[in-house]
Amino acid sequence: MNPSRILIIAGSDAGGGAGIQADIKTVTALGGYAMTAVTALTAQNTCGVQGVVGVEPAFIREQIRSVVSDLGVDCVKTGMLHDAAVIDAVADELQRGAAHVPWVVDPVMVAQSGARLVGEGAMARLRSAIMPQARLITPNLPEAAALLGRPIDHVGDMEDAARALLAFGPKAVLLKGGHLGGGQLTDVLATADGCERLEHARIDTRSDHGTGCTLASAIAEGLGRELPLAHAVHRGRNYLQRALATATPLGAGHGPVNHAHTVAAFGLTPTGR
Repeated sequence: MNPSRILIIAGSDAGGGAGIQADIKTVTALGGYAMTAVTALTAQNTCGVQGVVGVEPAFIREQIRSVVSDLGVDCVKTGMLHDAAVIDAVADELQRGAAHVPWVVDPVMVAQSGARLVGEGAMARLRSAIMPQARLITPNLPEAAALLGRPIDHVGDMEDAARALLAFGPKAVLLKGGHLGGGQLTDVLATADGCERLEHARIDTRSDHGTGCTLASAIAEGLGRELPLAHAVHRGRNYLQRALATATPLGAGHGPVNHAHTVAAFGLTPTGR
């Protein structure tokens, strides 16, 4: 059986812990086939982002068109889309070649270090051009607050915020609560059928760089192999938790998770759907 073909449209992380590099590792570890359209290059390590260079929108289009026309696609995962022109190019090419498959949209706006990764004009275009087509969006709390224009300070606020994000048009929202303090971590999965709280004990580690990219790509790989949404989300969260728990510290700051832990741990064949 063929592997799930996942088209990743995101920025590159020179340090290898987040971005395209984390996406490729995750999809590969879970048995999928990763294809990429690079939107930006970053000079980045475990301590922060030192520089960003965007890729021309026309060349992003060419990357998408090239892989979709030849290899096909079962699911799309988007990450760093840094300005309105890039978002318009991505939305247009995906409508042409991948409108029939699920899109997992990770609205990457701020690096873990706090560095801003997108231009101010990009947010409205993301809401209008990308999010209405998404099978799932996966914002963290700062990203959700930016999209909604209001803070989300408590677990009790998360279900209302997730429902408000559904109003932008995605079929589902996974609102990640890792930025809240405490020993218990809560995410909220919202669909038209209601909200589900997903809880687990916080894993005490500094090897947590790229968690958002990793989780979104793990879910995309599951959707690409036609798992139901809830199954893909739970599987992706389990993969990330084990990647956090088994990570080896690297670098002077927030190191990468252990992307390579997985196929045997999940009992998956590398190519099975």
